[in-house]
Amino acid sequence: MTIKEIEERRRSFLDRHAPYQLLHYDAFDYGFLNHLIYKKRPVRGDPETVNDCIIMADTETSKKPDLYKIIETKQGGQTVSRTEIRENHVVAWSMSFRQYGRNIVTLYGSRPSEFCDCLQRVLECLPGDKTVVYFHNLAYDYVFLRKFLFMAFGTPVHELNTKPHYPVAVEFENGLVLKDSLILAQRSIEKWAKDMNVEHQKAVGKWDYDKIRNQGEQLSPDELEYIEHDTLAGVECLDALRIALKKEVHSMPYTATGIPREDVRKRGQKEHANTAFKRHVMPFELYMMSEDVYHGGFVHANRHEIGFVQDRAFARDFASSYPFQILAKKFPAGGFSPLKPKKIGFILEYADRYAFMFKLCMLRPRLKDDMIPMPVLQFSKCLKAVNAVIDNGRILQAEYVEICLTEIDLKIIADQYDNDGAVCVNVYAATKGYLPRWLTDYVYQLFEDKTKLKGGDPVLYALAKSKLNSVYGMMVQKCIKQEIVEDYETGEYTVQEADPKDLYEDFIKKKKNVLLYQWGIWVTSYAMECLFKLGSCVKGTWLYSDTDSVYADEWDEEKLAAYNESVKEELQAAGYGPVIHNGREYWLGVAEPDAVYTEFVTLGSKRYCGRGEDGRLHITVAGVPKKGFSCLKDDVRNFRRGFIFDGETTGKLSHTYIYKEGITVDAAGNETGDSIDLNPCNYLLDQASITSMSWEDIETEEINIEYYEEGDFDEL
Repeated sequence: MTIKEIEERRRSFLDRHAPYQLLHYDAFDYGFLNHLIYKKRPVRGDPETVNDCIIMADTETSKKPDLYKIIETKQGGQTVSRTEIRENHVVAWSMSFRQYGRNIVTLYGSRPSEFCDCLQRVLECLPGDKTVVYFHNLAYDYVFLRKFLFMAFGTPVHELNTKPHYPVAVEFENGLVLKDSLILAQRSIEKWAKDMNVEHQKAVGKWDYDKIRNQGEQLSPDELEYIEHDTLAGVECLDALRIALKKEVHSMPYTATGIPREDVRKRGQKEHANTAFKRHVMPFELYMMSEDVYHGGFVHANRHEIGFVQDRAFARDFASSYPFQILAKKFPAGGFSPLKPKKIGFILEYADRYAFMFKLCMLRPRLKDDMIPMPVLQFSKCLKAVNAVIDNGRILQAEYVEICLTEIDLKIIADQYDNDGAVCVNVYAATKGYLPRWLTDYVYQLFEDKTKLKGGDPVLYALAKSKLNSVYGMMVQKCIKQEIVEDYETGEYTVQEADPKDLYEDFIKKKKNVLLYQWGIWVTSYAMECLFKLGSCVKGTWLYSDTDSVYADEWDEEKLAAYNESVKEELQAAGYGPVIHNGREYWLGVAEPDAVYTEFVTLGSKRYCGRGEDGRLHITVAGVPKKGFSCLKDDVRNFRRGFIFDGETTGKLSHTYIYKEGITVDAAGNETGDSIDLNPCNYLLDQASITSMSWEDIETEEINIEYYEEGDFDEL
């Protein structure tokens, strides 16, 4: 009998004799799993097998009933209150199982020791050597369970952490593997379930997070539905994603970028892209410099308009900005060669033919016009800056700066700044060319899939959208990744000491590598260049910028149309046209109308508020949930320096990690190990400021400056 026949037989058995149930974990016949779940080998000949069942678990927690104190503090001249930080404990948990396209059972309990007891029974009855259990936000649940897991199964034998307190996967000696589904989905369980259009949705509002609870208390029907739907929605989303990816449990990627990474690697390997990778990969010293060259998206607010309420604002947003750069632009096409120091004019003269990385040294840089709304020189990326006058992280003027750049960045700086002397040192150059066709064809296909699937199959559309958004992320993942290690006694995380050069050499030896880090650097630089080209189409006042969008009070529609035509021509020159769907053309990179506001005010980067076409206020404030708009009482004038977004209203929470030596049981019988205390967190709204910074003593280095006027590149 084939595997498919066995699976169909078991599915039929479930349909006839074992309808889905919600059960207390002590009432379930675990032997049922042994006859139901199929074990598979990840690789033919692999001695270990993996249980091919989708399992998700979740916990709900409560604060301790004692030590309830209100602390009042002054913030922004106002009195604010919060509850005292105190231990929390698990009060409910659930674990759902799904196989053969149907839900099997959801088990639940209340104590963390019961959770481990349940897991032990599951592991004893499942036939495979390894069992994967997902948590949607493992970083949270793991803290509450870790001491109980260690007591039951010993400390982990392997752990993968993206940063301190953020485990992606934790594996124990008995084959239990905990995985995080949040980093894979890149959205909350509520949004994921909606996007994937699964049967069970999050039971929003049926759990009171402010209620003080004890373990062992009987849960109401609403509370049971809440914990049940959290994990049911999770296994259904995971199963839908697994089917769309044509994967099995053991081969599911860890992260969102892992999904397109596999596609890209397969395509690249067919084209022997690893050979080209090894030929053009940067040496270690140049790679370290390239990390200084890389910058994120350009986000800034017009300092002259800070705090002033505008009576209108119109946003233009690029269609798939980063994918457009990947398709339409030319990138470093070969290895980099060192050059002697160069003048700015030399770099700009050859910018269309060659890609440059270098360190720019400028004496007394200053804006050519104080009315320039978006200064580009980024203080945080400067290697040195003396007496810099800073506008929300951007330099208006300085006595001296050193910063690493590409030729694309230099174009914008040269347009904006005068100086009393400048030279480019540590110059490296490479010829320019389009990215490999196997890669650009893949990106274009993703854009086409996303366009044509919108409004259709929700799973495939969500997958196509996620893939398209993740390709750029793959390019800029750092090549040197220090291992982050958890101390199982204290709960602290430390970076494992290792020689960065050795780590880099190990990285470039990998046969699966097909993407060069420098490509991601140029994607970001090109995207910023496009943003400033779009900004040049503003007819009135350029109010605000955010990576791929520009906000202005008036636009020059003729210039906008001309810009969009230039984008189309650039795309066609690279061999790509529009995606045509339902008789309409969809172009990458064009600037399209986005938000329209009848009132708009900004206080700086990631701090703005506007009244949308729906008549409601909308806010973007880094660290404040969108629903915080209600704190403004429908008055845009309240969005001002010193305003406090109330944590009780916004739902913004502060996280306090509480690690202790052992497990305790309080007077109410609550088992408590480590915990996280979540408290409503107020947010004090400030505004962009212009500051001056003076460094009396900075490290200096000997720079032998030589100027060259010749226009040949014989040294390449």
